[in-house]
Amino acid sequence: MTSAILTLNAGSSSIKFALYRFDGRLTPLASGQVEGIGADTQFSAKTESGQETRRAIGGAGGRATHATALKATVDWLNQMEADCRILAVGHRVVHGGPNYARPVRIEGDVLNVLRRLIPLAPLHQPHSVAGIEAALATFPDAVQVACFDTAFHRSHPFIADTFALPRRFYDEGVRRYGFHGLSYEYVARHLRVMAPEIADGRVVICHLGNGASACGIRGGRSIASTMGFTALDGLPMGTRCGQLDPGVVLYLMAEKSMSAAQISDLLYKESGLKGLSGVSHDMRALEASSDPAARQAIDYFAERVKREIGGLAAALGGVDAIVFTAGIGEHASGLRAHILDDLSWLGVKLDRDANRSNAERVTTPESSIPVYVVATDEERMIAEHTLACAGLAAADAQFALA
Repeated sequence: MTSAILTLNAGSSSIKFALYRFDGRLTPLASGQVEGIGADTQFSAKTESGQETRRAIGGAGGRATHATALKATVDWLNQMEADCRILAVGHRVVHGGPNYARPVRIEGDVLNVLRRLIPLAPLHQPHSVAGIEAALATFPDAVQVACFDTAFHRSHPFIADTFALPRRFYDEGVRRYGFHGLSYEYVARHLRVMAPEIADGRVVICHLGNGASACGIRGGRSIASTMGFTALDGLPMGTRCGQLDPGVVLYLMAEKSMSAAQISDLLYKESGLKGLSGVSHDMRALEASSDPAARQAIDYFAERVKREIGGLAAALGGVDAIVFTAGIGEHASGLRAHILDDLSWLGVKLDRDANRSNAERVTTPESSIPVYVVATDEERMIAEHTLACAGLAAADAQFALA
């Protein structure tokens, strides 16, 4: 029987999973995802041998909830488990609060602590907790490990970690946490292999997907991030507003008599690209649309990315490289061009052919700042952290774990 490591990554509109054989080395066995949760929900999985499974889930119209999606994932994994013994399960957990600065085993009071953090990440944390609960029931003999999206940012200096509120709020945990840390950690370590000459320099990484943020990294460590107390701040996203004057929230309460729940739904689920365009939260749909509002939404998104790159360059004291990653960052060549064409003042010179083909480097040799496209791999990062927490080590670990 094959010994295996499982990773679960429950996001706001998707659940991703990966299964790895572990025999002293990590070898991919299978991977899959449930996409479009709440809309046209599709389950897809692919085994090492190339066998593919793809189907709509969620009944009529294929509109699944996270619970339905998780059940479909676990059912498929149960079929695989006939040939596998799950040694450990690694979970992407969006919020680790002020205390978790590294992955931890899920034992003792850890799960209760994660539940108490749900108000800080209401769009994600409930699904992370649900995934953990399902895995504990399905794989009771496996080591369970929580890998936090906030942990990578715990190296922030105080000035990048605080709000200008009375200090007692910071002491109570009201601070800038930053998110997408597993993705940033993977990319930062991958740069040591791909472009070692800039890996220890000043790098701005743009994680652009349904959730979007940017991070300034120096010496491989997070210095500043666009996301703050929750995964709502910073860049506009698929359905989230991003940076917002807090006075707008006060206005909605006082003048529109909106409740906290109504405002939460507005800012988390009805805003961003979806709200701006009135067309879709999906960048692919917006790029294919002839609706002028779709183009305005794209323009706004690109403008905010440019502004955040400039702000992070200032926080880093300059920038030696820019990296695009995640679904939009890796595949939306038109959007990258839209952003980079206006960064010529930084010395960026776009190679249009390389950009159109989503090449590893999308700038010319003459560009004073290289721009890279890196396919992130949060699942591999989770798997390696999980092995380390389980007291195991992979001989083929891609990176030395911190």
